[in-house]
Amino acid sequence: MKLADRTHNMRTIDAMSPARRRAIARETLEIYAPIAERLGLYNLKLELEDLGFRALYPQRYRVLERALKRARGNQREFLKKIEQQLTAALLKNDIAARVDTREKHLYSVYRKMQRKRAPLNEIVDVYGIRVIVDSADTCYRALGGVHSVYKPMPGRFKDYIAIPRVNGYQSLHTTLAGPNGVPIEVQIRTDDMHRVAESGVAAHWRYKSGSDPGSSQQENAREWLTHLVELQEGGSSEEFLESVKVDLFPDKVYVFTPKGEILRLPSGATVVDFAYAVHTDIGNRCVAAKVDRRLTPLRTVLRNGQTVEIITAKGAMPNPSWVNFVITAKARSAIRHYLKSLRRAEAITLGQRLLNQSLGEFQLSIEEVTPSAMQSAVGELGMKDIDELFERIGLGERLAPLVARRLLPPDPQEAGGSGGPSPLAVAGTEGLLVSYARCCFPIPYDPIFAFLSSGRGIVIHRESCVNVEDYRKHPEKWRPEPHGRARGGRRGDRQHGDQHRSRRRRGARRRYLHAHLRAQGARP
Repeated sequence: MKLADRTHNMRTIDAMSPARRRAIARETLEIYAPIAERLGLYNLKLELEDLGFRALYPQRYRVLERALKRARGNQREFLKKIEQQLTAALLKNDIAARVDTREKHLYSVYRKMQRKRAPLNEIVDVYGIRVIVDSADTCYRALGGVHSVYKPMPGRFKDYIAIPRVNGYQSLHTTLAGPNGVPIEVQIRTDDMHRVAESGVAAHWRYKSGSDPGSSQQENAREWLTHLVELQEGGSSEEFLESVKVDLFPDKVYVFTPKGEILRLPSGATVVDFAYAVHTDIGNRCVAAKVDRRLTPLRTVLRNGQTVEIITAKGAMPNPSWVNFVITAKARSAIRHYLKSLRRAEAITLGQRLLNQSLGEFQLSIEEVTPSAMQSAVGELGMKDIDELFERIGLGERLAPLVARRLLPPDPQEAGGSGGPSPLAVAGTEGLLVSYARCCFPIPYDPIFAFLSSGRGIVIHRESCVNVEDYRKHPEKWRPEPHGRARGGRRGDRQHGDQHRSRRRRGARRRYLHAHLRAQGARP
């Protein structure tokens, strides 16, 4: 659905502003076109690439399009001659085949120019040939017939039939030295392989709905779809985007298990990537590895054809540093998921212990707190459940003493006879440990000065207090509040004249101090 929607958007992208066109085109080339290729939707992938190329680099698109049109004059006769020669050679070997010629698309040519850092006149293989036969066995026979007409170029042969790509794609690829030494890319495949290459794994299920459900092609498709789901386990949109960008491009490394099974991994994959590709539990418990029977570090980058053996240990767990060198989405998401789960379980246990310790100061325990009081505190703090509350306490995001006070039975005397919580004394101190200086005894509506003190949290002084002069030289410890005043108190304090205000404030300060000491358990 997303690919169909993006294709429609790209077809009508000219109606958007230039900046918006470039942003959408870049996203299409980096994300949506590789996803279409991974799904095997070759035709859709080509359309998305060409539309994205035209929208992102309109000038380059026009120049390259004009240059290729000029080169197509002699190209048709050239391709027709090759098609006739290959068809005749295959018939001579009693091979019934269909030979198709095609021109490579603009974006494919542009990418090749970028890769080789070469101008267009040096990119000669801008067209390819497909040979369609009836069976996989005939593909290899046709390969010999093709090589009898034109000599193969060394190092340019790939067998995707014996080792299919991760999206189910199968074909034989060979590059030949054609007439006048011009390179020709030839792909040899069956009708079923051609349908999968053009329209994806869904095409195979459509045409083979009555076939054996255990066929290798079906198993390859199921394996890839399972891997596609694993891409979405990153935990956040940023992690998923990172996984998609790294993991959606064609795999280039083929390594073997000790039993001879082949695993496909992206270029640059490490031993840990291999372990998670085998199974998530193997990756979580791996402690060492042997590559070609030699012990190697877990961060070793694998190469084609190597045999890898993973050594596991009971009780082992992933190392957080692995995230720095693994490149596959499955390995990265599995490591992060395991570490998050582990940290959360430890945080919940620690938070429960801290809260129980704080409740012990009031001769209570978590078991003695009523479920309704616990649920009420969870709701007031905006948590989903009790475990989240414990987790926040364990991570230090909530202070256990403050949460413990919320869980105490209501005391009408402390709440002013209302039975509810007392009002907040200083704005902005929600969830913080606050203590009041015993030298100046600040009361409501006093201008205040606050600083951080080890073991006491935020200490509140009157702004005129002589004991805060030294702290003014250390701005990292305090936050001045030039306009801030403590909240609460009586409005009448502001309405009396200067003559009576000082006497009333001294009396209020004494009453406030006595109330504060009673609230603290009469401790000095």
